[in-house]
Amino acid sequence: MTQEFILETHGLTKQFRGFTAVDDVNLQVREGHIHALIGPNGAGKTTVFNLLTKFLSPTRGEIHYRGKSITRMKANEIARMGLVRSFQISAVFGHMTALENVRVALQRPIGTSFHFWKSERTLEPLNVRALELLDEVGLRDDADVLTVEMPYGRKRALEVATTLAMEPTLMLLDEPTQGMGAEDVDRIVELIRRVAKGRTVLMVEHNLSVVSRLCDRITVLARGAVLAEGDYATVSADPRVREAYMGSEAEAEEVGA
Repeated sequence: MTQEFILETHGLTKQFRGFTAVDDVNLQVREGHIHALIGPNGAGKTTVFNLLTKFLSPTRGEIHYRGKSITRMKANEIARMGLVRSFQISAVFGHMTALENVRVALQRPIGTSFHFWKSERTLEPLNVRALELLDEVGLRDDADVLTVEMPYGRKRALEVATTLAMEPTLMLLDEPTQGMGAEDVDRIVELIRRVAKGRTVLMVEHNLSVVSRLCDRITVLARGAVLAEGDYATVSADPRVREAYMGSEAEAEEVGA
């Protein structure tokens, strides 16, 4: 595993009408790591994600990906470079099968992702790769199932498959286990661990049990600024982190677990 930083921010700041949502954040994500952004509600985690993936422009600061500044690049440009985001709310087409969803994602690099009228024969070459990706996320047997009929946890797994179709080197996962029961959480944890092999993952996650099981390094945000950083043992022992989570008794107990 290389120790090179695949993603870095320098003084990353975002202000909205005088309110500072992200305040001078210096983030370093090592290649091959699973890195988590955590913090209480309103800490600025999703805003950081939106800055990294160019849905927002920073007020100040720089973003570097593989040593190159992407601060002023567009979302589609950085996606083509391998920095791909999976959204907090499942973003798949309910009226299409699992196979068809992945196939649409595979069409995007060749510029035909919305050509739904193309014949099955024309799209056949993409099916082999689509089935491989479904197999990678444990959905091979659901290839012909309409997405609307799939349980929530499997829809999230399908979303990971469509993200993998973009051939990411860095996957940004936004609350991958939100709204899931324990069984689905366990399945997604194992899925992330599996697909992270050979890739880098940066994730926003509220479930600290998930973070403790998966992540090599954790950055804790509070009020838009970096509060603490390190492995789980380090950040969970930090009294500032405990204080930041005291608004939720359950989460406070998890931090101390």
